[in-house]
Amino acid sequence: MNIEQIRDYTLSLHGVTEDQPFGDDIITFRLEGKIFVCLWLGGGEHDMENSAPRFALKLLPERNEELREHHSAVTPAWHWNKKHWSDVYYEQLDDALAKEWISESYHLIASKLPKAVRQKYIQ
Repeated sequence: MNIEQIRDYTLSLHGVTEDQPFGDDIITFRLEGKIFVCLWLGGGEHDMENSAPRFALKLLPERNEELREHHSAVTPAWHWNKKHWSDVYYEQLDDALAKEWISESYHLIASKLPKAVRQKYIQ
């Protein structure tokens, strides 16, 4: 997947909004105001030397550990809580995996919403 495909897929999920609270080099994707994916656009203050395109996503701690053990394209998040967030170097992955993990992050956030709100997103 490329950066536009990541953005398009994430925005295609029901109720997702985007903003740039951390500057012009990061897009955050939210569900009901809760961030679940941060897409690095390149450059800016969040640049790492020789860094490949990446996004950070929130998953359960044990899931983050599992993905990091099995996929070299998944590392502890550079600028986030490393227990709950992982950086995913999406150009090194099969498209289906990137989509699956974005969806997993979305559903994790949806599952934590109040019941009346959650019902709009989990069926």
